[in-house]
Amino acid sequence: MKEFPLPAANPQELGFAARPLEHLDALITRHIAEGRYPGAQIALARHGRLALSKTYGDARRAPTRQAAAEDTLWLLFSNTKILTMAAIWSLIEEGAISINDPVADHLPEFAARGKGAITLFQVATHQGGFPSANVSREAWTDHARMRAEVADFSLEWTPGSRVHYHGRSAHFTLAMVIEAVTGRDYRAEIHDRVIAPLGLGDELRVGVPEAMQGRCADIHGPEGAEVPGENTAAFRAAGLPGSGGFGTARAMAAFYQMMLGGGRLNGRRLFSPRLIDFVTRDFTAERGDDGMNGIAMHRGLGPHARGLQPLIRGLGSLAHPTCFGHGGVGSSYCWGDPASGVSFAYVTNFVAPDPWHSARLDRISNLVHAAID
Repeated sequence: MKEFPLPAANPQELGFAARPLEHLDALITRHIAEGRYPGAQIALARHGRLALSKTYGDARRAPTRQAAAEDTLWLLFSNTKILTMAAIWSLIEEGAISINDPVADHLPEFAARGKGAITLFQVATHQGGFPSANVSREAWTDHARMRAEVADFSLEWTPGSRVHYHGRSAHFTLAMVIEAVTGRDYRAEIHDRVIAPLGLGDELRVGVPEAMQGRCADIHGPEGAEVPGENTAAFRAAGLPGSGGFGTARAMAAFYQMMLGGGRLNGRRLFSPRLIDFVTRDFTAERGDDGMNGIAMHRGLGPHARGLQPLIRGLGSLAHPTCFGHGGVGSSYCWGDPASGVSFAYVTNFVAPDPWHSARLDRISNLVHAAID
């Protein structure tokens, strides 16, 4: 494997108290022992250095057990959304698009069914009006079909009138904009614009090449429950833009270190500081997200922020109000804290239901916040 872009450092050297991190390790170890999830991985970084990276449990259970390893690739689910958005950020900085452009400026056929005025901003902040829309499985490998199906999405309510999490539909739309503007597969654009320049190509993928698929952890869920991901080569290769990326915890911690560094990682400038300031703003304030049980998610253009209210998903109730990040359904959360320069990633291979899922995320993130001196 190539040298990782974040140099390693001792947690205490980077200003982390030992006791909360011991509690964090014990909590995850207990989860594994109790059978809460087969495997997990965490990574903690600060000021451009990696303080902690640890792997727990199993990547696969069948047909034979396979222990999780440092280079295991975990299904990121909706953590993928911020990677797709990063390609959009890149196009903004090139002057190829504006976040206020109507989607139909780049996908003229998207204007069908009353969608002509919907902007990229509305789509990116989950205000587009078509939260339940999806594309067919056949479209995974046929992006002309994907574009046609995205253009045919139907409105469920007036765009801009509500905030409602668009689980898959928003980022299929944004992926088709990327392809329309660049003339290339969105997966290649995400890799070439975002992942490769950060030196993370061996540990972060939206669309996993066949040669790397043996490193992918299987995804699991409660017995009898429908799991939104698949343990298939087709799913791993498809790289669904809102839910199909794979990566290591330390790769996601490094991505957030780039954001905390004003668009720089290990001396490499990927984005301008003003771009990072813009995309991490709170654009939806105290408006409740109907797709998140009415919680005010403080949506930016990719990540969401902590804000000031008592209840928040994933980032930890102890988080600084400016802390931002994103999660993956029932399984993971990754975040960056501008107040301390700390980034943290926690990924698992089990889709756990609420209320247990949200409760454990709060405890896990709070232990990290408690460790920050």
